[in-house]
Amino acid sequence: MTSTLAPSGINTATSPARALVCRACSARYPLAAQHACYECFGPLEVDYDPAALAAVTREQIEAGPRNIWRYAALLPAGQDPTTRVTLEPGFTPLVAADRLAAELGITAPLWVKDDSANPTHSFKDRVVSVALTAARALGFSRFACASTGNLANSVAAHAARVGVPSVVFIPSDLEQGKVVTTAVYGGELVAIDGSYDDVNRLCGELVETDEFEDTAFVNVNVRPYYAEGSKTLGYEVAEQLGWRIPAQVVVPMASGELLTKIDKAFTELVEIGLVEAPAGGWKVFGAQSAGCNPIATALHADSDVITPVKPTGIAKSLNIGDPAAGLYALEAVRRTGGWMEYADDDEIRAGVRLLARTTGVFAETAGGVTVAVLRKLVESGRLDPTAETVVFNTGEGLKTLDAVAGEVGPTHRIKPSLRAARDAGLLG
Repeated sequence: MTSTLAPSGINTATSPARALVCRACSARYPLAAQHACYECFGPLEVDYDPAALAAVTREQIEAGPRNIWRYAALLPAGQDPTTRVTLEPGFTPLVAADRLAAELGITAPLWVKDDSANPTHSFKDRVVSVALTAARALGFSRFACASTGNLANSVAAHAARVGVPSVVFIPSDLEQGKVVTTAVYGGELVAIDGSYDDVNRLCGELVETDEFEDTAFVNVNVRPYYAEGSKTLGYEVAEQLGWRIPAQVVVPMASGELLTKIDKAFTELVEIGLVEAPAGGWKVFGAQSAGCNPIATALHADSDVITPVKPTGIAKSLNIGDPAAGLYALEAVRRTGGWMEYADDDEIRAGVRLLARTTGVFAETAGGVTVAVLRKLVESGRLDPTAETVVFNTGEGLKTLDAVAGEVGPTHRIKPSLRAARDAGLLG
């Protein structure tokens, strides 16, 4: 469950982080490379000094760099710029989606937070930057991960940037675009004949071996720091909206952690006085693929039992059949009065095309899931069309071209002549 390396090197004189705390039983641990509680085996997350967070001002944030590190005073590591392992992700576009809203019958402002604009074209650059910055402080000399693709891209790229060896593990049936965009950075890339859950299980075993004691697995032994990077999406949305929290958000779910951390970011901003909560609070909605929907299935059954599934379908970046943060995603959705839905492959493809056609944003299949679920939430009356809403696109469509390649292409094929153009109706 933990590395045998030396105690934490995170500088608590500058970091607001003070400990790791169990999300299940509240047991506390030092800031080290540990991800599970020794008492109950629950997941750990970073706990902060409330006074340190409360000292952060809007002016301080706005004076910072136009990337995630403008929020360094709210993160567990990286307060000193020279210590960061980073591609400087973040401050990605918040796109006004007026045409999408009109098509879906949404009358309030609708926004797409487009994280495909990050350096390796997914939100994973945020979590990797924070995790590997903490890993460097903790003394690790190699970087690794278990991944469905986007995380592999990001870990390999970050390692290449700072000249640190990397080894990333992926399912062998991953989209070719994600394989190439990981291998190009020159690190070790290990394809496993199995699902992501098989890959993750192997990495959990490797981290306990002597041969990997110098290796930071971003989503295993340094997972608490990795998860905190997702909060920057919530921080940015609030800042880009003029320091306010939207009434509703729709978030894609794999492990469920992204949803919980966006909710945590909003909560922190309210608690430290940087924003006011919307009247009636905010609602959090989750989106899953029908091929891998264990969290949404549990919610629909009004159950706290999340039954692992064997993932299928085209939304491979969301294919985590045994979601580590599923219970906490359920809690966030129930507490805020939101809901979860799922979309099948045809609905996902339609969602990708709808988003592209109405906003100019070409999303990977996870974005198609989110847009398809947004449509379902409006049609079912679960989501209020008169309340401001933000949906999250977490990755770039160029990585999952096969999903829509059979459905789009040239609308005309003509000879290179004016007559041919006229005959095809191109001249009116």
